[in-house]
Amino acid sequence: MTMTANFDLTDLRLLVRVAEGNSLTAGAQALGISLPAASVRVKNLEVRIGAQLLHRTPQGVTLTPPGQAFVHHARLVLGQLEQLRGDLREYTRGIKGHLRVFANTTALGEFLPPVLRTYLLRHPDVSVDLRERLSHDIVRAVSEGQIDIGIVAGTVRTESLETIPYRKDRLVLAVPRGHELAPLPGAWFADTLEYNHVGLDEGSAIHGFLTVICEGLRRPFAPRIQVGSFEAACRMIEANVGVGIMPGSAALRHAQSMAIHAVPLRDDWALRAMQIVVRRLDALAPFARDLVDLLVADAGGTALTPGAAPPPG
Repeated sequence: MTMTANFDLTDLRLLVRVAEGNSLTAGAQALGISLPAASVRVKNLEVRIGAQLLHRTPQGVTLTPPGQAFVHHARLVLGQLEQLRGDLREYTRGIKGHLRVFANTTALGEFLPPVLRTYLLRHPDVSVDLRERLSHDIVRAVSEGQIDIGIVAGTVRTESLETIPYRKDRLVLAVPRGHELAPLPGAWFADTLEYNHVGLDEGSAIHGFLTVICEGLRRPFAPRIQVGSFEAACRMIEANVGVGIMPGSAALRHAQSMAIHAVPLRDDWALRAMQIVVRRLDALAPFARDLVDLLVADAGGTALTPGAAPPPG
C-alpha cells in the first residue's frame, strides 16, 4: 500500500498524547474530542500509513514500532512549530533571534552567567531561554529539536549528537570549618549519608543526580533542609546545619568568604567532564554558533571557526 504523505496536526498531537498516557481516552480528552472521534482518527491514520500504530489491550494501548517512529517524528514537528511561533512572537517585539539552552546545575550556576553577559552585550537582538535540567533530559531535548544547545555532565549517552569538550569539575563535600571530616584527604559519598545534608531543591539537576546515586546504594537521599542556591547551601553549612554535596568550583569560591571546607569525594562519578551538545554544529544559526564559540573560549579552548570540525567528543 502506498503511504499518503499528508498528516493532520491534530493527528500528530493525538498520537503524542496517547503515547504519554498509554491511553486513547486520555489522548482524546487532552485534545477535547470524543473517544469515538479519536479512535476513527487513529484508524484512518493507520490506513493511510499502511501500518498498525497501536497495540490495543484491556489495560490501555502501547505503541507498535511504527507507532514509536511516528510519535518520535511527531514530537519533532510539533516542537519545531512551537519554536516557529515563539520566534515569530519575538520578531514582533523587535527580537531577531531566540536561543534555547539547557544546562546542568554546575554549568548554569558557576560558568554560564559571565559568558551570557558577554554574549547578550554582543547580540542585543537575541533572547536566550536558559533552563536547568538533568543531563539525560538535555540529550533528549537536543535530539528532539526542542533546544539548540545543551551542556551535560558525567557519563551520558549522547547518541548521534555532536559533542564539544567544555570543562571538568569535581563534586566535593562541603563541611563547616572544624568538622570531623574536614581534615580528611577525601570521603566516600555513602559515608556522608550518616550526616544531615543540606541540599538544593528537588527541581535542581544536582538533586536529581544524587537521588539516582542513592537509589544505586539502596539508601534514601533525604536532605534535612533544601535551599535554592549554592550560596544559601554554604551559609547553612557554615551555620552547622549539615554538610552538602556541590561542585568544587562553588565550594572553593564560597570558602573564601565563609567558614566552610571542601573535602573531595572519592567516588569515580564525582569527577565529571562537561560537554556541549548540539544536533549539528554546522546547522546552527550564526548567533547560536557564536555562543558555542564563547563557551569554548571561556573554558580555555579555541573558538570553533565556521566550517571547522568540532573536537572529538
